[in-house]
Amino acid sequence: MSLRLSTAILPVDRWHEGGRAKWQRAEELGFHAAYTYDHLSWRTFRDSPWFGALPTLTAAATATDRLRLGTLVTSPNFRHPVTLAKELISLDDISCGRITLGIGAGGNGFDATALGQEAWTPKERADRFGEFVPLLDRLLTEGAVSQRGTFYAAEEARNIPGCVQRPRLPFAVAATGPRGLKLAARHGQAWVTTGDPKLYEEGTPEQSVEALRGQVEKLGKACAETGRNVAELDKILLTGFTPDRGRPLESVDAFVDFAGRHQALGFTEIVVHWPIPDSDFAADQFVFEKIATEGLKQLD
Repeated sequence: MSLRLSTAILPVDRWHEGGRAKWQRAEELGFHAAYTYDHLSWRTFRDSPWFGALPTLTAAATATDRLRLGTLVTSPNFRHPVTLAKELISLDDISCGRITLGIGAGGNGFDATALGQEAWTPKERADRFGEFVPLLDRLLTEGAVSQRGTFYAAEEARNIPGCVQRPRLPFAVAATGPRGLKLAARHGQAWVTTGDPKLYEEGTPEQSVEALRGQVEKLGKACAETGRNVAELDKILLTGFTPDRGRPLESVDAFVDFAGRHQALGFTEIVVHWPIPDSDFAADQFVFEKIATEGLKQLD
């Protein structure tokens, strides 16, 4: 499968002061998809402008025609499957079937306590994720759902007419642990990783490649255990969190080298962050756009 190039546009701009222009430019540049983070706030942007993911994607859907759109990633931290399903069905309709839901277990950042709850333990996050994803799957594929679980319940929840995409919009499941990988194998149309976070500070690019190779192998085993062909899943790498950091965006050659090494591991989609000055995602806009238009051609 040929490699696709996508971008992540963080929701940091007012829509009429540069926000809309970025999404439209992403389409003009030929990106396969443009994603945004689904957080209430995030890391170094905690005290800076930060807008909601689903309203932003709704606006992006009306401002573009071909570009796929999605979250990287939504989590149970402040979402409920019943209300999320209704919003996703609406968004899929508005976009004429261009939505991908990136979904993960969440972390212990600002989202974890914004609603006044104690941050969940890793086990509780995994437990909730294991209940959240199957219920959301049902809500997006069935006209009426009743289910009562340990953490989430639905009572005669109606989702008519369902998604434009059938049987539902695709899930891109972010996971590296065994329970999450099994969810990706059972419910995902794609799998998402950012690499091994333990290598970010002091690891090397070579160590990162080996760690990612191991993750891909574990995904294959999870698929085999559930009777799924791992080749059916797209494999998405969200860049910026490996030891390479921003180096792949320093030049077209640097990107081609990075993308080629990861394509060889089986990745089918690389996601690069839209440049944000004076941040961890700072990059030269001209070089970034040249990568968007020329980078993949050198891998053919």
